[in-house]
Amino acid sequence: MAVFTYIALDRDGRRTSGTVPADSRAAAMDAVLGRGLSPVSIDEQTNGRGGNGHATAAATADGSAAKPPPTKVPKKAVEAFTRELANLLAGGLSLSRALSLLKREASNAAAKHVWGKIHDDVVGGESLGDSLAKWPQAFSSVYVAMVRAGEAGGFLHVVLSQIAEFRQREQDLTGRVKAALIYPAVLAVVASGVLVFLLTFFIPRFATIFEQFGSNLPLLTRIVVAISGWLLKFGVFLAGGLAIAGLGLKRAAEGQQGRRTIERLILKIPALGTVIARFALVRFCRMLGTLVHAGVPLVASLRVAREALGNQTLADTVTHAIEEVQRGTALSKALASNTLLFPPSVIEMISVAEETGRLDAELLRLSTAYEADLDRNLRILVALAEPLLLLVMAAMIGTVVVSMLLPLFTLQDMIK
Repeated sequence: MAVFTYIALDRDGRRTSGTVPADSRAAAMDAVLGRGLSPVSIDEQTNGRGGNGHATAAATADGSAAKPPPTKVPKKAVEAFTRELANLLAGGLSLSRALSLLKREASNAAAKHVWGKIHDDVVGGESLGDSLAKWPQAFSSVYVAMVRAGEAGGFLHVVLSQIAEFRQREQDLTGRVKAALIYPAVLAVVASGVLVFLLTFFIPRFATIFEQFGSNLPLLTRIVVAISGWLLKFGVFLAGGLAIAGLGLKRAAEGQQGRRTIERLILKIPALGTVIARFALVRFCRMLGTLVHAGVPLVASLRVAREALGNQTLADTVTHAIEEVQRGTALSKALASNTLLFPPSVIEMISVAEETGRLDAELLRLSTAYEADLDRNLRILVALAEPLLLLVMAAMIGTVVVSMLLPLFTLQDMIK
């Protein structure tokens, strides 16, 4: 247990100081408040440990370094934290007391550690948004931006409740997208594995048999045997080249220009580009509608919703729209420049909603409607992808098999 020194004011406003033993700075703060004092500053006594009120890694009894506390918080713990914090704040609890309660009730070790750090920061005078920003693995930039907007507008509990609802619907939508793509992905992997097996194990054995007859093989058979031989000889280099190309693509995607180039190419792919654009539209409308409904100013809401798109190319369009809105342009006109992300029907409905003062409700309705449209597009895409992959798989494997059977049709002549 550490010892903390404090400076506080008593009930008469006189300055007093002293020490208090506690497990953490927050616990020391509670102890000082329990003495009827108003703390001004609380600092941990170092005594050879780390300064600035934070102890360095201590040594264990056997002299080895102590393990740092876990900091990877599960997504379910973040969702529970968001909902419970919103409920506690709506119930009238102060932010510091609500965070203290969540810290005590956290069952996950990483969550307990992070919640405790957030509580200490808030008690120390930091805003909740600034404290959450220190843990980007648990709280995304969109999450932090929404919290900051809620703090600035004085409706933090409303924003937290909206975040919880948004994250739940977002995960449901993402889960449906992943589930729809699982079967085509598995089918493609299986087809590739079977083809590689045939070319590297099956074909070389037939090629050895055919060579013994010393006769000319059909053209298709010669092509397949040549591909098999090339794959056996240079397969390792091909795998290495693909790995290097994958790493290079990943490295390019990390840069702004490379990421935009890749995203533009993907958006141009028929069907797939439409699905990606609809997914971004759903996220944008739901986030913007949530923020506007919570009372966040339109420009600030647009900046946060832009981060929710998940596509830099589409986000550039929203950036231009934000600039137009700041100049006094109507939102519908500012968004009309990108017909891929915002179809004319969406622009028209946003325009009507602006005129009637129901922008938030219309945006949320659009997100629900286009989420259903996205489900339909996904089902169509998967319905087309499955037979197409089966056809390609059958064509590739059938070609290999037929190429091996063709010489057998003239086997008698070859033997003679």
